[in-house]
Amino acid sequence: MKAAVNLLWVVLSVLGALALAHVVGGVNPDEKVNGLWLVVAAACIYVLAYRFYGRWLARHVVGLNNQHVTPAVRLNDGVNFHPTNKVVLFGHHFAAIAGAGPLLGPVLAAQFGFVPGFLWLVIGAVLAGAVQDFIILVASMRRNGRSLPEIAHDELGSVTGTATAVAVLFIVMVALAGLGFAVINALYLNAWGTFTIAMTIPIGLLMGFYLQKFRAGAVAEVSILGVVLLLAAVLFGRVVAQSPYAWLFEFDKPSLVWLLAGYGFLASVLPGWMLLVPRGYLSTFMKLGVVFLLGVGVILMAP
Repeated sequence: MKAAVNLLWVVLSVLGALALAHVVGGVNPDEKVNGLWLVVAAACIYVLAYRFYGRWLARHVVGLNNQHVTPAVRLNDGVNFHPTNKVVLFGHHFAAIAGAGPLLGPVLAAQFGFVPGFLWLVIGAVLAGAVQDFIILVASMRRNGRSLPEIAHDELGSVTGTATAVAVLFIVMVALAGLGFAVINALYLNAWGTFTIAMTIPIGLLMGFYLQKFRAGAVAEVSILGVVLLLAAVLFGRVVAQSPYAWLFEFDKPSLVWLLAGYGFLASVLPGWMLLVPRGYLSTFMKLGVVFLLGVGVILMAP
């Protein structure tokens, strides 16, 4: 069995190297790159990096240990600290960290070409982005859920802590401005999109109460329920957009700014288990579904 697993890793390594060589022009440089090689190279690199580099970081850099008690358990207050199923927690974190991807990816590809954009997204995620997020998550977990500026203040002093807080604030402002610009342009006078996004709020609340109050631990049930309701919202959104009531979900840009700010405030003051976590988990199905279908489409069509 071990030999078969090792052989699989060797095959993935060779296949990934071959696909990457096609992407960067190392093989048949005069031919146009087939989109299939992009998907294969990215998939192989991510799988191999997670299996080997990720495990090395977990074991030898941060020293993960299942015996450590997390702040969600030690400081459980039912609001900011609350034990959550690992699948739901992964979905919530994935939705949060993948937020800028749809915005930055096409911009990089349009400005610098698909090869620099591809290498930046794949290699940058493996060696920088994923590592940074992983390290900060573990550091926060071991400091009672404290933020990065608070950790810097405790470990390096008030000057460094203040500088870190200013830097983090600036990064958050830039990220929110970029993402907000993209979201508002997408939802501007768009009844279908606005209705679908709006419906994720009651669906997320339903999922949160279902897991917390009705069927604790029933992740499979709530996942099926959430996905079915989300797909229904997407399909029914078209009906709403073509109905006389479409104007109820058509907003100008200033109104959308206030609505997004209102949602951000609501999500921040409610207990995490009630809206923020379940809605993030729900949106992960949409993100992963779109990525999966795009990958399948590229594989089938090989453009």
